[in-house]
Amino acid sequence: MPSHEDDLTSGASSINPEEFRFAPEERPQFPGSPYMPPHPNWRRTAYACVGLLVGTCSTFDNALVNVNIGDISGSLGLYVAQASWLPAIYTAMNASGNLTLVKARAQFGIPNITHGLLVVYALTTLVQLAAPSFASEILVRAANGITAAALITLGVYYLLQVFSPKHRPYAIVIGVALPQLGTPLARLVPIELLSAGNWRGLDLVELGIALVLLTVCLTFPLPPSERSKAFEPLDLVTIGLFIPAMLLLCGVLAVGRVVWWTDTPWLGWVLAATVPLFATALLIEIQRAHPLILFSWLGSVGMLRFGAIVLLVRFALAEQTYGAVGFLTAGGLTNDQLHTLFAIVAVAMLAGMLTAALTLSERSVHWQVMIAALIIALGAWIDTNSNNLTRPPQLYLSQALLGFGTTLFIGPALAFGIVRILNRSIDYLVSFLVLFSSTQNVGGLLGSAVLGTYEIIQTRAHAVTLTDNLLASNPDVVARIDLGAGSISGVVIDPAQRTAESAELLAQAVTREANILAFNDVFRIVSILALMCAAYVGCLILFNAIRQQEKVNSESGA
Repeated sequence: MPSHEDDLTSGASSINPEEFRFAPEERPQFPGSPYMPPHPNWRRTAYACVGLLVGTCSTFDNALVNVNIGDISGSLGLYVAQASWLPAIYTAMNASGNLTLVKARAQFGIPNITHGLLVVYALTTLVQLAAPSFASEILVRAANGITAAALITLGVYYLLQVFSPKHRPYAIVIGVALPQLGTPLARLVPIELLSAGNWRGLDLVELGIALVLLTVCLTFPLPPSERSKAFEPLDLVTIGLFIPAMLLLCGVLAVGRVVWWTDTPWLGWVLAATVPLFATALLIEIQRAHPLILFSWLGSVGMLRFGAIVLLVRFALAEQTYGAVGFLTAGGLTNDQLHTLFAIVAVAMLAGMLTAALTLSERSVHWQVMIAALIIALGAWIDTNSNNLTRPPQLYLSQALLGFGTTLFIGPALAFGIVRILNRSIDYLVSFLVLFSSTQNVGGLLGSAVLGTYEIIQTRAHAVTLTDNLLASNPDVVARIDLGAGSISGVVIDPAQRTAESAELLAQAVTREANILAFNDVFRIVSILALMCAAYVGCLILFNAIRQQEKVNSESGA
């Protein structure tokens, strides 16, 4: 009979686990997951390195696209509305990926599924390199979205091999927090590297990431896994309804504020089309003996409360990806001028991840979520004092707090949910992961859509208010126009034209100030939402403490 060492040195995930002796505690919790035997230190180190690399790179390539979407759209000859579909497609495929992947991993094994998706992702990137177009970029983003969902899980499983059974929740916290580093790290990449060869540099980076991850995973494969027949025919029907519904929903959220909600009738038709798709999937699932999604469980008070908290916090975190970056971009700054800011954010995220891991316990999860919400609220509130002189150094503290709060929240939130379903079937895992990934991905997109819409509305409102005070009879206005005209007298000779140019400069200054005031309103509402979330979680902590005390008193009285 081969030993553990013989089995794990070979590392082939296609090996039949029945040929080897594994202790009961080493068996996987769910079909498709790898066994978790003890490893020598060198292999644990290798698994740790692979897990950290896979987790960090899982979202890095898509973040490169998102932070440079304006420039990329120009190279592809796209309108802004067309380019907005690219992150929407990624988000939809990533959010709905677990609906397919959990059962696919159970039936075929997590390494085989992830390796296959990496190959597909690499092939679509090669197509984009050979014949760049909007259609091929859509394929790349779709492949990237579902591959990222698989990679996040794969990274967690690599990290699970590193820790002892007692400390394995740390692997979940770290593994789920690592993908959050994708955006700040993408901000550190020089745009010249990516834009080389009409943005072929970006395509090469994406191809390189796919090939590197495939190579390291094949070099250091996970232990073998148990597999079982997981798919049922109706699963494919539900998946076939859920994915297009999610694509349409994410498309509306991404494009709506660009083409404007009330000016574009087709947005309403697209949004209406999602209703029968989601409704049909729901009707199918609630009638099945073995549903793919347990809507009855997801509709319970506890899961609805969990989903609402996760969605609200994710919504608030859009302040960093949309609010702060949008504010600085409106001030004329480019991505290359934000390197130091996002280096600090990345360090703060690492600090939040370590803090979450070191303080993790079943009793501390609610406290961690509440503290994370308070930190996010504080960071957003600091930004409400921004003005036309605000630059990245003035945002170091606030954005570091938001980065810290992000990773302090997301890891414990997922770990708490996973612990609750460890003793349940794989159907509960599918349902939970669909809920979590949907609230995280769609929540981020929803946050950007709502905050972006609110910022546009507030900009117009502030512009009207400021313009109402700019009367031609106002001496201050006349003096400002005369001052502006004098500053361009060396360039413009005609006095009437100088006055007109000066008035235009004043109008631009008004628009800029209105934009700044609107972003301050955005920061303020994010802070209020985060405070509401913290207050709600605090009430839950108090309620649970009272209920626990009543239970203790009842037992002692009995």
